[in-house]
Amino acid sequence: MMIFSAGTLAAQQKASLTYPAARKVDTVDDYHGQKIADPYRWLEDDNSEETKAWVEAENKVTQGYLSAIPFREKIRHRLEELWNYPKYGSPFREGKYYYFYKNDGLQNQSVLYRQVGLNGTPEVFIDPNKLSEKGTTALGGMSFSKNGKYVAYLVAKAGSDWQEGFVMDVETKQLLSDKLDWIKFSGLSWRGDGFYYSRYDAPDEQSKLSKKNEYHKVYYHKVGTSQADDELVYVDEEFPLRNAGAGMTEDERFLILSTTEGTSGREVWYRDMKDPSQQEFRLLIKGFAYNPSVIENVGDKLLVRTNHDAPNYKVVLVDPKNPAKENWKTVIPEQPEVLQGVGTAGGKMFASYLKDASTRIVQYDMTGRLERNIALPGIGTAGGFGGKAEDKEFFYTFTSFVAPSTIYKYDIASGKSEVFRKTEVKFNPADYETKQVFFTSKDGTKVPIFLSYRKGLKLNGKNPVLLYGYGGFNIPMTPGFSISNLFFMEQGGVYAVVNLRGGSEYGEAWHKAGMLEKKQNVFDDFIGAAEFLVKEKYTSPEKLAIRGGSNGGLLVGACMTQRPDLFKVALPAVGVMDMLRYQKFTIGWAWVVEYGSSEKAEQFPYLIKYSPLHNLKKGTHYPATLVTTADHDDRVVPAHSFKFAATLQEAHQGSHPVLIRIETQAGHGAGKPTSKLIDEATDIWAFTMYNLGMKM
Repeated sequence: MMIFSAGTLAAQQKASLTYPAARKVDTVDDYHGQKIADPYRWLEDDNSEETKAWVEAENKVTQGYLSAIPFREKIRHRLEELWNYPKYGSPFREGKYYYFYKNDGLQNQSVLYRQVGLNGTPEVFIDPNKLSEKGTTALGGMSFSKNGKYVAYLVAKAGSDWQEGFVMDVETKQLLSDKLDWIKFSGLSWRGDGFYYSRYDAPDEQSKLSKKNEYHKVYYHKVGTSQADDELVYVDEEFPLRNAGAGMTEDERFLILSTTEGTSGREVWYRDMKDPSQQEFRLLIKGFAYNPSVIENVGDKLLVRTNHDAPNYKVVLVDPKNPAKENWKTVIPEQPEVLQGVGTAGGKMFASYLKDASTRIVQYDMTGRLERNIALPGIGTAGGFGGKAEDKEFFYTFTSFVAPSTIYKYDIASGKSEVFRKTEVKFNPADYETKQVFFTSKDGTKVPIFLSYRKGLKLNGKNPVLLYGYGGFNIPMTPGFSISNLFFMEQGGVYAVVNLRGGSEYGEAWHKAGMLEKKQNVFDDFIGAAEFLVKEKYTSPEKLAIRGGSNGGLLVGACMTQRPDLFKVALPAVGVMDMLRYQKFTIGWAWVVEYGSSEKAEQFPYLIKYSPLHNLKKGTHYPATLVTTADHDDRVVPAHSFKFAATLQEAHQGSHPVLIRIETQAGHGAGKPTSKLIDEATDIWAFTMYNLGMKM
């Protein structure tokens, strides 16, 4: 291992870094007659002393390199300046109180406040910063009982998906004795003095962050009782890999049970709680070919958003007593734009559509009669259109790539919006702009890109560009503000977001065009976007960085192995890098509907063709790469990044650094404290800017 100084860093770039030794083992798997070596299999055991020593050694090399970048501390200082402004969440009403989240600026976690009425004096309701010394415990889901007496909430530690549940007396703010463990992928839904939630059986301590999650169970917990006494509401013993969640309609008439076999496709069951003869769930909509979800009930019938015979989704009214599809009544027909979701408030429905990945909101009455299109400030993302049936108003947010969230108060009767709270930031949003351009991908598909930058950009092929994408799981990439990305724009960079196939920007057809055997379309779109930006002289390969996380980490890994010549910097974060074994860990099995499985002979060939880990080739000059992961990531286990980094360091023959940064006491990303966010952003921008030839 080598220690770097600022003076020797440039010279060291031209030589080979000395990476920690990684032992190789003779592990070989047989996939349908094809032998595949897995020499770093031992890195899958994150509890072994050998793995811990390798992690420590890799972090030492990475931090040695990063600490020698001369402007690294300038980056940190500017990020702290930019980050340090008050951040508010939209208020929401529960009983006589309005609640809202606020972060003073550099607090590790946002604090939940409450006040009586909109003009009352705020008081702290829950401060998660007091739950751990370094701010690594975060608030998760929260739900208030209908009578306003109790609140149930979840907390997650060190970024893990595992959560603990607590119950508080709302008026006194006193915690009750209730304590719930081993909750994961769960909502909280009240009925009377208790609530429904989902959990797994307690795992063993050694494998709790990596073992496959099976037998998801729904329970009902009554306030003041032990978790051991909770009522088991649902478990599927026949299909242990199905996930389940239950929730009440607002009037507590129906209990809705949704089950999934993965990340795409759902089956819906119900119980009419007013019918004493119905003690078991009854099937409402058979799964798992479509994605139905219950919006709310209208009397004894249920409003459902579904993509059945409607790839862009529609809203139908279903009679639980006669739930056959031929009896459905269309309430909101399918539109040219994809229907992302439907909220209800004040006896109205609020439909959120995407028009070229930008939000459009339409207000309907509960019969589906269009009342108005709600005017929004421009290209951006709006959210929060929902509330209670008796509400006369609610609050929503609007944000874009170059402007932080503004909170609006919306009057349901008049349709008027007024600014409730505008964020004050330490830069001038008017100095920046976003435009949307379209390019033609490899197979002729038209794909959009959002480009954000400081005004006055020159198309000379010399601009540093960060190209970001995701492309999977029906998740759209819509405009959103990031203080970290703003910093890059401030330094003269262009932040580019591609709306790749695999997302939901253009409905289920767009999603399906980027999944399973068509996953290569996603990588072709991303590579096509890079080639377009070079052709149009926004940038050049020497000035082009790519970034993505989770499924987006897979994207970066696949594209840097397929086209290492096209990018100067690659930033794969918490990525799915081993496409042959991902399904063996935690919730990975749920992604089989999206990716396919190496255990199926017909799916193995296309997985091995793009799997980032298995397509690294010895003797190749790869981009400067900073792999990032975390020790408590139990969504995409860090073994993916460990094995990829070890293989990359062995295969890479160029002069660029190929490093891995492994965060401690952190997970997949949710709930990460501000201090760690700034640390990570500092290192990523230092690495990126240095290797793109930028200065500060």
